[in-house]
This record gives sequence, structure tokens and C-alpha cells, in this order.
Amino acid sequence: MIKKIQFKNIIFNNFNFREFEKIIIKKGYYTFPSAPGIASINSSKEYYNSLKNADYVFFDSGFFVLLLRLFKNIKVVRFSGYKFLYYFLIYLKKNKNKSIFCIDPNIQFSKSNENFFRKKGLKKIYNYIAPHYGTKHLKDKKLLAKINKVKPDFILTNIGGGIQEILGLYLKKNLKKKPIILCTGGAISFFTGDQAPINNFIDKFYLGWLVRLIYNPLIFIKRYIYALKLIPMVFLNKIEIKK
Repeated sequence: MIKKIQFKNIIFNNFNFREFEKIIIKKGYYTFPSAPGIASINSSKEYYNSLKNADYVFFDSGFFVLLLRLFKNIKVVRFSGYKFLYYFLIYLKKNKNKSIFCIDPNIQFSKSNENFFRKKGLKKIYNYIAPHYGTKHLKDKKLLAKINKVKPDFILTNIGGGIQEILGLYLKKNLKKKPIILCTGGAISFFTGDQAPINNFIDKFYLGWLVRLIYNPLIFIKRYIYALKLIPMVFLNKIEIKK
């Protein structure tokens, strides 16, 4: 079985769902890059650097997985941010003593996320409303101080892709205690109901993009058109397989 592939010097991990209990205990910085995100690595140095320095990069993008199969005859397991959180919530049911620190885009999402986790039986929940971050020279000493104070087991960066990964790398480099940093972005909103409804069936058959497009066409049609840049990137670049 393929364990990892290297694409543009980024190591993608081919994890199986059955490995979740082994994965979730590994401290580090986890990323789930979307197709538009991967397509942007040639134009965004900061984002590219955040993926290269991640501890674990998952195959979140169904489009990327399909292109690998089509052009390179490489078969990997898609492990989306939605699927990861699905198993993560099951894990939390058995480990309600764990603490979670949510970095949210606004107060509405923050309250929604906190209520969601409290209903799951978790008591150690911390929230932080993220300011408007730029991609270059990202710093947030206030955030570092708060995380260093509460020392959470998990950090969820529930903000947009392209920024959250850069923030995740910043936290990895600057926090005193190394937690598990999950850059799953808006995926938590599929469970709280704050975003387009996605379930196991939709995720399994790579239809999440369609549901998002139906619910918010103005935003996602631009992203998906941009993601088409992945086609020549995968076709023209050498991909190293590691078993």
C-alpha cells in the first residue's frame, strides 16, 4: 500500500480510516488542502510553505485524488476534513476530558461551535475570534498567549483555507506546548448546520463541491474554476511514491 506521495515537495499522507485512533494521538500540525488551495501553491509562497512544513497533509480534495488516478495511475484514499471530523467526534465521545480551542471567524460561528461541543458532553472548550489575517508576516501574540495559558489538547482553525494553514504553521513554530492543530476550516459547520448540509453519502461520492456550489454559487464557482489549474500541474509534474 502507498503510504505517502510527494507532489511539488509536499508530502501527502495516504491514511486509512481504520488508522484514526493511531493518527489522532500524534501531536503536530494537520492540513486538509482543497483543490483550489493546491492549485495556488505556485502563486502563494506562504501557503506553499505551510503545506511543505505540515506534519500531516491529508487527501481532502476528491478532484486531486481523481487526477492522480487518471494521469499517474496512483490510487490513494481520500480522507476529507469532513470525514476526519466525523471520526474525531466519535473519538471525543470516548474522551470527554479532552480540551478544545476553537479559532473562529466571527461570534456567531463561535457560539454555534461552542454549543455544539457542549452538547457532545465536552466541558473544556475555549474560543477565540480571529482578526483579519494577511497571508504575509502573520502574527498574533494575543492568540499565542491565550493558547499557552490554557494548554489545550486540540486546536481547530475554523477559518478560511489559504489563511488557516499559514496560521497553523505559525502556531506550530511558536507555541510552548505542542498540541494537535487541526486545519479543517469550515468543515465543522457541516455538523453544526452553519454551512451547506453534507453527510457520509455526499462525502463518499465526492459530491461536497456540488452541494457547496448549489448553496453558495457566487463564491464557489470562482474557486472551482481556479481549481482547474490542477489539471496541468498533476499531468506535467513528477510524483514520487513512497510505500
